[in-house]
Amino acid sequence: MRAQLARVDAVLVQALIAAALSFAHLHDVASAAGQDGWKAWAYPISVDLLLVAAWRRLRTGTTKTAAWCWFVIALVASLGANIATAGLLDLGNVPAWLRILVAGWPAVAFLGGTLLAHTTPNAPAVVETTDGDQEQEPEPAPKTQADEQPPAPPTPTVPVPAALVAHARKVATEHHTRTGNPIDTPTLRARLGVPAPMAEAIAAQL
Repeated sequence: MRAQLARVDAVLVQALIAAALSFAHLHDVASAAGQDGWKAWAYPISVDLLLVAAWRRLRTGTTKTAAWCWFVIALVASLGANIATAGLLDLGNVPAWLRILVAGWPAVAFLGGTLLAHTTPNAPAVVETTDGDQEQEPEPAPKTQADEQPPAPPTPTVPVPAALVAHARKVATEHHTRTGNPIDTPTLRARLGVPAPMAEAIAAQL
């Protein structure tokens, strides 16, 4: 356990040292390229954020081409600043091409961060099983000919006057008293003298 903690601590310290040195080098290059004050400090933050966004997409996404592209761009910007401050570049006389690259970096970083943040990774859909395991979502069953048939149109409702329904109830009560059985639709139609659709609508309300 102690060995593992010591290894983690060593990696963390090394990462902090590398980040601080890279941060300072990026600041020096941006300041030498004419970005003074708070703007020079914003450049290393922008580069590091783009590196983190690209690395997260590499770890979580399945389409990694764009993530690798922006990761390499941010890594080149960081390494380029480290190499430039190693004595290979006169920070007192920065060439015009470097000034152009530094001035155009915010737009490049914004584009890369936006694409990485708002592009949905194509991860396969999974469903949870009762055992806690994950498996791919099953494909839907193919549609049969019966499934593709349109639903039957609804039966039109026949308007029935309330007075006719009340009269039909009296006829039905009389029929039940006389025969002991509920009245059927054909008998109700014959007693009332109405069309078959109306007789069915009246029978449904009894």
